[in-house]
Amino acid sequence: MEDIIQVKYALDTFYFLVCGALVMWMAAGFAMLEAGLVRSKNTTEILTKNVALFAVACTMYLLCGYTIMYGGSESGILPDSWFGNSISNSSVEEVLASNGDIYYSGASDFFFQVVFVATAMSIVSGAVAERMKLFAFLVFAVVMTGVIYPLQGSWSWGGGFLSEAGFSDFAGSGIVHMCGAAAALAGVILLGARKGKYGASGQINAIPGANLPIATLGTFILWMGWFGFNGGSELMVSNIDEANATASVFVNTNAAASGGLIAALLVARILFGKADLTMALNGALAGLVAITAEPLAPGAIQATLIGAVGGVIVVFSIIGLDKLKIDDPVGAISVHGVVGLWGLLAVPLTNSDATFGNQIYGALVIFGWTFIASLIVWAILKAVMGIRVTEEEEYEGVDISECGMEAYPEFTGK
Repeated sequence: MEDIIQVKYALDTFYFLVCGALVMWMAAGFAMLEAGLVRSKNTTEILTKNVALFAVACTMYLLCGYTIMYGGSESGILPDSWFGNSISNSSVEEVLASNGDIYYSGASDFFFQVVFVATAMSIVSGAVAERMKLFAFLVFAVVMTGVIYPLQGSWSWGGGFLSEAGFSDFAGSGIVHMCGAAAALAGVILLGARKGKYGASGQINAIPGANLPIATLGTFILWMGWFGFNGGSELMVSNIDEANATASVFVNTNAAASGGLIAALLVARILFGKADLTMALNGALAGLVAITAEPLAPGAIQATLIGAVGGVIVVFSIIGLDKLKIDDPVGAISVHGVVGLWGLLAVPLTNSDATFGNQIYGALVIFGWTFIASLIVWAILKAVMGIRVTEEEEYEGVDISECGMEAYPEFTGK
């Protein structure tokens, strides 16, 4: 029996680590997607933001974020501890004494959680692309990944008051994705639109991305990484029931992405008369965000439909935000925020333990806290160091002004 417990512990720890590595790979997906959807003169800067934010997120979560998120008392609002490394592995004796209730290492849990906070911060980088100062963004990342995200995460996954209230979010449609989108929205509002995006008479000018093959590659990387995002949130695979559940999560995650892409492609065809690749890519991501709140309870067809609704929503949301002059170069606020809300509201459709009231309550708390806290931080940064590059720097491209190098010098230098 002791050998079986140890083998299960090793298997579940290994599975957790592999899923964490898959989620870490999503950082590459965000980097490629955003690099493809910005103009060539801003490519180096967006890549720098993505690789730097990952390092900042990992460091801040190690210093305080993990402790804040999982260091609170039950049903609480504030954590018992704010700083310190709370990572701890169980000894062989502790694992055996638990009779299998401790089924993965503490370090593997930290690793899985730390790549989630990096995902939330990656959402912000695309929305503020092409006109934000690099170091203002990174200072915000310190606060976002160290305090804002972990605190709201403690209210649900950390056993706080939202979890006690019955709020349900399996892998983070709200806790991760809507949180990131709320922070992005606050930044975009204070930052303003890119020059030339909106005309004086109300016209909306498209600003095409420089590299759609790279954007498509980024979407596929995110799609692949999402299997770790949702599949790893099952937490274990070492018995038949959990192995079957994990397989269902994988199937439903894939089905939702497919449904979202097809729906967005069809809606774009009806509205624009053409197949819009960027809408299709965002449709796939919308399907993934939509199913993340509950990827286990639905059947595969239901998951496809949930993803498809997300794909429809994201097209109209991107169009609607443009009409409101909220400039989001990659559609991050629509994909992760608006569709993240749909994902939360879809949970009671297949999970009888969830209610619409509890889901709306949780969504309001997560969005309200993140948006207000982020707005305050962005406003302070705007007053102290400025958050937007000059008009001349924006015209020349932030690659030169912020990073001193170009991503495609052989083209832009001629």
